[in-house]
Amino acid sequence: METITVALILLLAVVVSGGVSRASPISVPLPLVQIAIGALIAAVADLGVQLKPEIFFLLFLPPLLFLDGWRIPKEGLFRDKGTILELAFGLVVFTVVGVGYFVNWIIPAMPLAIAFALAAVLSPTDPIAVSAIAARIPIPRRLMHILEGESLLNDASGLVCMRFAVAAALTGSFSAFAAFGTFLWLATGGIVIGVVVTWTVTVTKNWVSRHIGEEAGSQILISLLIPFGAYLLAEYVHCSGILAAVAAGITMSYVEQSGRALPATRIRRSAVWDLVQFTANGVIFVLLGEQLPQLFDGAARVVQETGHHAPVWLLVYVVAINLALAALRFVWVWTSLRFTLFRAHLKGEKPYVPSWRLIAATSIAGVRGAITLAGVLTLPLTLNDGSPFPARDLAIFLAGGVIIVSLIAASITLPFLLKDLELPPEPSHQAEEDRARIAAAEAAIRAIEQAQHDMGEGQIDADLYTDAGVRIMALYRQRIDGRSKIGQEGELARKIDDIERRLRLVGLRAERAELYRIARSRQLSDEIARRLVREVDLLESRFPTA
Repeated sequence: METITVALILLLAVVVSGGVSRASPISVPLPLVQIAIGALIAAVADLGVQLKPEIFFLLFLPPLLFLDGWRIPKEGLFRDKGTILELAFGLVVFTVVGVGYFVNWIIPAMPLAIAFALAAVLSPTDPIAVSAIAARIPIPRRLMHILEGESLLNDASGLVCMRFAVAAALTGSFSAFAAFGTFLWLATGGIVIGVVVTWTVTVTKNWVSRHIGEEAGSQILISLLIPFGAYLLAEYVHCSGILAAVAAGITMSYVEQSGRALPATRIRRSAVWDLVQFTANGVIFVLLGEQLPQLFDGAARVVQETGHHAPVWLLVYVVAINLALAALRFVWVWTSLRFTLFRAHLKGEKPYVPSWRLIAATSIAGVRGAITLAGVLTLPLTLNDGSPFPARDLAIFLAGGVIIVSLIAASITLPFLLKDLELPPEPSHQAEEDRARIAAAEAAIRAIEQAQHDMGEGQIDADLYTDAGVRIMALYRQRIDGRSKIGQEGELARKIDDIERRLRLVGLRAERAELYRIARSRQLSDEIARRLVREVDLLESRFPTA
C-alpha cells in the first residue's frame, strides 16, 4: 500500500508541475518546476523512497531511449551525420577525460574511476529541455536536429562509458585494450539484438494480424514491451542493453513505414507513448527533488573529507563542473567548425561561417536532463566487498546540481544568444510536402476510379457509385489544383487554405458543443454521444490550431 501511495503522489506531482509551468508568468523549464515540487514534497513528508539502481535503470531508460530512436528525424540525422557523430562520440570521450580529471582534481575525496563515471553520465544532453527553454526564442530547425541526433547517440555512448567506469571502480583495475574489445562486443551485440528483436516482433505481429485480425490494445502493449525485451535480452548475453533499446527504436521507425497497423492503432499508440514520455521524464525529476535533502547530507560529508567544511563548496563544485562542461563543449564545437571550414576550403567551397553567438548557443544548448539523472541514480550502492560505494551521494548530488544549473543558464542565455541572430535561410519543405500531397491525391483518385468501377459493375444502380466517386474525387482534384500552383497563385491558395482551416475549426467546435448540449438534455444516449464527439475530435485533429 505504501508503494502504491508513493507512486500516486509522484504522478500527482507530475500533473501539478504541468499546470504550474503553464501558469507561471515567466518561462520556467518544466524540469525545474518538477525538481522544486519534489523538494517541497521532501520538506513536508518523508516518503521513504529507496531507489534500487538496477530497477530504476530498467524501469526508465529502455522506453525513453527507444522513443528517442523511434522519433528522431532521420533526414536531419543523415544530412548532418558528420557533425552529429563528432558531438556524440568524440565530444563524449573528450568530456569523460577532461571533466573526469578535473573533478578528481578539485575533489580529491572522489576516486578517479567515480569521477570518470560522473563525467560520463554528464555527457548526454537533453533536447526536450532545450526546446522547452527556447519557446520564446525558437531554436533554428537545423541546430535542433543536430541536438536531437547528438542526444540520441550520446545517450548510448555516455552510458556505456559510465558502465566501464563503474566496472573499474568495482574491480579496481582498467585495461584500455580489454575495454576496446568489450566495447565492440557490447556495441555490436546490442545493436544487432535491438534490430532483430524489433524486426522479429513486427513480422510476427503483422502475420498474426493478417490471419486473425488486429486489436489496438494488444498492438500498443507490444510496442511498450519491445524496448524492455531488447534491453533484457541484450543484458542477458552481456551486451549493451542501452544500445539495444536505441537500435530497437530506430528499427521501429523503419518497420512502421510498412503501414500495416490500423489508423486507430497508430493514433492511440502515439498518445500512449506521449504519456509514457511525459510521465517518465516527470517522475525522474520529481524524484531528484525528493532525494535532494538526503543527497545533500551525504555529499556534505564527502566534501568535509577534503577539508572544506562549509556546504557552500557544493555549489562551488556544481558551478565549476558546469563551466568545465561548457568550456570543453565550446572548444570542441569551435575546433570541429574550423576543421569543417578547412575541408570545405580545400574543395573550393565557400560555406557559411557562423558567428561566435551560434557556437556559444550550441555550447549552452547542451543541457543535461532525464538520461543523466536516470544514469547517475543507477550507481551501485556497494562495492564487490560489500562496503559502501565511494562518494555515491556526492556524485548524484553533483549530477542533479549540474542539471539544475545548466537548465537555468540555458534559460537565461539562449534567448539572448539567439535573438536577432542572422542565419542562412533554411530550405523550405513546402514544395516537398506539396509533391507528396499531390502524389497521394493522384493515387487516391486512381484507387477510387477502379473501386467505383468494380463495385458498380453489374449493379442496376451503378450510377450511384459513379456519383459518389465523382464527389469524392472532386475533393482530391481540388487539393491537387491548390498544391500545383506556384508564385503568387500558390501564396493565394495557401491563404485560402488557412482561412478554410480556421472556419472548419469554428464549425467543428460548434458542432461538438451542440452534441454535448443535446447529450446533457438526455435527447441522445451516452454511447451515441461519445461516438459522434469522437468523430468530431478526429476531424479537428487534422487541423493544427496555429
